[in-house]
Amino acid sequence: MHGRLKLKTTEEQAEEKRKEREKKMKIAIAARDACFEKRNSSVLDEEGLELTKQLLGGNPDFATLWNFRREIFQHFEKEKSPEVLQALLEKELSFLESCLRVNPKSYGTWYHRGWVLDHMPSPDWARELELCNKLLQLDERNFHCWDYRRLVVSRSQVSCSEELDFTFKLISSNFSNYSSWHYRSTLLPRVHPDTCQQAGRVHEGVLLTEYELVRNAFFTDPNDQSAWFYYRWLLGRADREETVSCLYVSREGQRLVLSFSRPVNVLSASAELVLFVDSLPLMVKWRTAHPKLKHSALWICDLPPGTINEACSEHSFKIHWRDGVVQRECVLYRGRSESWCRDSATDQQLFRSDLSVEKSTVLQSELDSCTQLQEMEPENKWCLLTIILLMRALDPLGYEKDTLQYFKTLKAADPMRSAYFDDLRSKFVIENSILKMEYAETRVVDLSKKDVTALYHLDQLLLVTHINLSSNWLQSLTAQLSMLQCLEVLEADDNVLEGVEGLCGLPRLEEVSLRNNRIAKIADLQPLASCPKLTILNLQGNPVTETTDFQSELALLLPGVKDLIA
Repeated sequence: MHGRLKLKTTEEQAEEKRKEREKKMKIAIAARDACFEKRNSSVLDEEGLELTKQLLGGNPDFATLWNFRREIFQHFEKEKSPEVLQALLEKELSFLESCLRVNPKSYGTWYHRGWVLDHMPSPDWARELELCNKLLQLDERNFHCWDYRRLVVSRSQVSCSEELDFTFKLISSNFSNYSSWHYRSTLLPRVHPDTCQQAGRVHEGVLLTEYELVRNAFFTDPNDQSAWFYYRWLLGRADREETVSCLYVSREGQRLVLSFSRPVNVLSASAELVLFVDSLPLMVKWRTAHPKLKHSALWICDLPPGTINEACSEHSFKIHWRDGVVQRECVLYRGRSESWCRDSATDQQLFRSDLSVEKSTVLQSELDSCTQLQEMEPENKWCLLTIILLMRALDPLGYEKDTLQYFKTLKAADPMRSAYFDDLRSKFVIENSILKMEYAETRVVDLSKKDVTALYHLDQLLLVTHINLSSNWLQSLTAQLSMLQCLEVLEADDNVLEGVEGLCGLPRLEEVSLRNNRIAKIADLQPLASCPKLTILNLQGNPVTETTDFQSELALLLPGVKDLIA
């Protein structure tokens, strides 16, 4: 036994580690208390820097201590010469690098580094850019470093073109670099803006070359999502320009309704939105179609009594939005009960970007390439989804049947996201139905038996008088349905509806059919009480019809309903 090294038992080792932790904890607590005492006493000196350094060196996520260090340096800015301050802050940068080695994704450390450079008399931004390059080589998806890099680029006035070249270099070495793809999407509109189209879009010639770059990426690794996401961004369209897309006036309802191209916020008596009637300004109060809608594409005002005279009179209405930058006007002619003026939506550009001949040719080539890849990778969900998006970009109606078939294949390939695909499919189905309605110049929309799971683009249906939503998978009629201010007949049979929240404040609604749904309580029908013209209601096949005193309670809630089918 002599000469042998005595081995400690597991219990002895654990005890030693416990004592060591307690010792370190006591030191840390003492240093923390000393820091707090100094801060409370406004003692801002180098000892405070040393105490906080001891703590932050092991735990760089102690935000209060970073705040204390900044307070000390702010004090030094008043007390010390620029040369001394420069030396102290350079030393601080070295300390921060050691903190980043402990935790390269520390919020406090990255923020403090940017603060130090902004307060340094002579910052070396070129060195910071090189540091970002090195750290991104170690972890190309460190979004803290990417955010810091954008700060450095803005401070050092590095051109967007140089940064675009930098993203190309990273992408070329690793197609899976999602952060570089994303950064590239923010740079392209600035380096190569499309001056002929909306702000935020890329020049078409450059856009076409980007397709080749990203195509090389997903053919190299079809299962990597980074390039596919970027490709989806390339296929996207800019936000629609903010305009008044439709102005509607009702003589009978004594009201005016505006439909904007995108949701906006209008104050009740807004100076931004001015109504002129017969060339004279009129003060009105604006409201949304439903109390839950605050930021909405649809705004309504009730016209003061006497604004619209008898049917033999003619009136002009004009809207000024944003100091007259956006205008829309219409005339309510003699003998007319309603009138409207809107943007023409009779072409397919309502839900997609305008395509030049060159871009259409390239996109058709892209579709052929993706179809070829899908034959080699039949269960690749990214490829399937991209084929659908390409078809939508090229010809939504022409590829309608093919798109629906690809959705079936897509759901089978990725059943975990089938609900998302169902909603996306519903969105495209509704878009196509609206396009067909516009081509036919009708005010009737038929969405029955289309497996719709959610409702979209209801702001485009302001003028619709009859909508059929029967035989779908709708669980609710959302608040957006209240945008159908001209709706007279609603059919929503054979769904899974549990309420009718969206049927609120519809002034012309006369007939509602909710046969074979899941409405269980009289209270679930409360929104219908705000529809003054409702006279026909079909609730056959709903649990509510089996409740006690159903008909008497419904008569109290909806006294105007004369024809109840239950």
